[in-house]
Formats: sequence, C-alpha cells, structure tokens
Amino acid sequence: MENIKNYIEENKDRFLEELFELIRIPSISSIKEHKDDMMKAAEKWKEIILAAGGDKAEVMPTDGNPVVYGEKIIDENAPTVLVYGHYDVMPVDPVDLWNTTPFEPVIKDGKIWARGADDDKGQAFMHAKAFEFMVKNNNLPCNVKFMIEGEEEIGSPSLGKFCDENKELLKADIILVSDTGMIAEDIPSITTGLRGLSYWEVEVTGPNRDLHSGLFGGAVANPINILAKMIAQTTDDDGKILIPGFYDDVIECSDAERELMAKAPFNEEEYKKAIDVKELAGEKGYTTGERTGIRPSFDVCGIWGGYTGEGAKTVLPSKASAKISTRLVPNQDNVKISEMFKEYFESIAPASVKVKVTPLHGGQGYVCPIDIPAYEAAEKALQKVYGKQAVPVRSGGSIPIISTFEEKLGLKSVLMGFGLESDAIHSPNENYPLNQFFNGIESLPWFYKYFAEM
Repeated sequence: MENIKNYIEENKDRFLEELFELIRIPSISSIKEHKDDMMKAAEKWKEIILAAGGDKAEVMPTDGNPVVYGEKIIDENAPTVLVYGHYDVMPVDPVDLWNTTPFEPVIKDGKIWARGADDDKGQAFMHAKAFEFMVKNNNLPCNVKFMIEGEEEIGSPSLGKFCDENKELLKADIILVSDTGMIAEDIPSITTGLRGLSYWEVEVTGPNRDLHSGLFGGAVANPINILAKMIAQTTDDDGKILIPGFYDDVIECSDAERELMAKAPFNEEEYKKAIDVKELAGEKGYTTGERTGIRPSFDVCGIWGGYTGEGAKTVLPSKASAKISTRLVPNQDNVKISEMFKEYFESIAPASVKVKVTPLHGGQGYVCPIDIPAYEAAEKALQKVYGKQAVPVRSGGSIPIISTFEEKLGLKSVLMGFGLESDAIHSPNENYPLNQFFNGIESLPWFYKYFAEM
C-alpha cells in the first residue's frame, strides 16, 4: 500500500474528470422528471466498477430506481467487504443561491463545487479509485462487493426488499460506508451513531376555495395561521418536543459518556460564524454536540400556502402545507413516532379546518461498536494517513438503510466518511475539499490491509 500516494499523484487529473462525468448526471431521485437520469447514473456506476477492475457489475432492477451491484472475489475464504453508496442526489433549489452551475463541477479554492461533490458521488467514487489501485497493483487483500443505490435521498424505500431477495449475493463480513463526515480537516473521526428519521407532509384545509381577505378575513379560519399555531404547539420554549410519549424510549446517556463526548474539539464561535448566526438554539440542558448526536429534534423543512408571487394579492387561502421531520435517537422506533405525531397533530387542530398527515419516509437509528475489527481497521487507517488518533462521534444525520442492513443482512456498518460540515450537503454551493477526496482514496486501501490482517 506504500505507493498509494504516488498512484494518486500520477492519476489525480483522470480521477477528477471521471468523477465529473458522474456528477454531470442530474440524478435527483425525488423529482420524477429525472427518471432517465437515474438509469444513466446507474449505468455510469456499472462502467466505473468494471473499469476499476471488477470481475462483474450489473444494473439490477428494484421496485424503484435500480441498484448497481459489482464484485471481485479473490478467494472464497478471504474476508469480504461490502461497499455501500448512493448515486442519487438532493434537488438543487433554490438555484439562484448557487455561485456555480450545480451539475457542472468547478474546482475553486481547493474544492470541488457541485451537487453530489460530497454527498455521495464524491465520497462513493473514492472507493472505486482505492479499489482500482489495489487491483492494478495486485495487493487487494479482501473480496470486494459494491452496492450503489439510487434512492437514499428519499429514504431507500426499495432497498430493504432488494436485500431480502439477494441475501446470498450480498453476503459479507462488514459493510463499509463513506456517506458521513469528520469533525475537521485536521481532526479525523469515525461516525459511531446515526439518528433515525420520521418525515411527513401535512395539509391544513379551511374554506373550499381561496377567499377575499377583506370580505372574509376575521370570520373564517386562515389555514396558514392555523398551521403556524399547530407547529408552535409541537415544541416548547426549552426546545422540548410536546408529542405525548415522544421521549418514552429515549435512552439517556450517562454522565461518563457525555464527558467523553465533550472531549471532541468544538469551537462555538467558529460554528456560529460558519453559518452566520448570532446565537445557537436547541433543547435546554444539552450542548450543541449532544443536541445533534444523542438527542432527538423536530423541524419544519418547508412550508407554503396562499399567494407567494410578486406583488400583493389579498387572499385568505384555502390550504396550507408543510413538510416536517424528526430526527430520532437509537431505540426510538420511527414507525411508532410517525403514528404518535399523526395522532397528536390531528388532535390539536380546531374544528374550523381539516388536517391531513401523510408519512413520507423514515428509518431507525444506528450505533456501531468501537471494539469490532472493522472499526479498529478504520481507526488504524486514519492514523496512518492523518497521523492522529481518530475521534469517535455520533452524527446528527440519518442514513435510514444502515439499520435495515443490520436487520436484513445481519451485518454491521463502519461509517468511514471524509466530508466536512462546511461542504454544504443538501444546500446550495455543495462542495468537497480536494484534500479530503484524495485522503479518502489514500486511507481506504489501508483499511483493507488492516481488516484482512485482523
């Protein structure tokens, strides 16, 4: 593995151009008009795996977008690593806030700027290039399987069934994932926990049509006003979620674990400056790291209704809608929480409106033990490349399918991500530092070496 640095240096321009070809495909899974782009991205991944040295790769159908499966089996008795990633990306709206064209990658200030640069095309692509290096240099120590899906950004609705139907094909010793981040570019870390997720769309309906706000205002309930009040009744001033029974299954972290978490480097002033806020907010009695790592949260992700065009239009709207999510901690069941929210939200609606709550998607939380061989291999690999001990961290994000892998395949996942908070994933101006991209390619072969030795 010692010549990995030279291999990266000799091939870095090619690596980037190949990645850019993948990024240029606008594979937005949540927008049906991009259905053809999903297939293009899947075919591109098949091409990438075969070019990197895979013995086979195929685009396999599911009930939704296809899964790309590839493999190289060097020895039936050797350990097997299953690499998971996704080729779908988030929508790019609002486009006018981008400083570059979202699907035309640009290198500027030492970063790749584009939708999918980090999440997850850039990070997943690192695995293909690390694999290519090991194959071409005849030092691949493990069997490798790839499973690249196209629905992660919409909750992976088809992948559970795919796993059920392909258990033998997906047999492995560990799942390796790069779809998470690090504390900082100079502080390597490994994600040991993910929050779960429940997500809904709610619709509040008042009159059977938009009304004149002068003739009817004050006499008929305004759905936007009502929706705002209902949302306000779901959390209190201390950031506590008011849904009855919401915290029943939350496992409180011990003081010892909270002390260990507090040792992770964190600069509150830099954090606030990076997102341009004067003050942080959240559940009372917890630090920022605890609020995003070990505590659940409730957020409105979008809200609309009435007239939002240019100028004024004095209407009392017929409908108001919102998209709402909760991030859940391990041991909270997303299906149970989804039902609780629906029951609560409908119960607080006044008789003047009708309320419809539609669950969209969700998933369970996940915790990775830090004493398994794969975690220790990831730790040693990052030590080798970064020269520092990796810090275990709980992520505030969710990858719903990770808990499903454990349930369906009986496999743990090691979350060895290289993204940074400043990468603006899911936002305008997503980016990925070149240093992290190349460090990821350098680190992954060392993971394989150490994992095989263990």
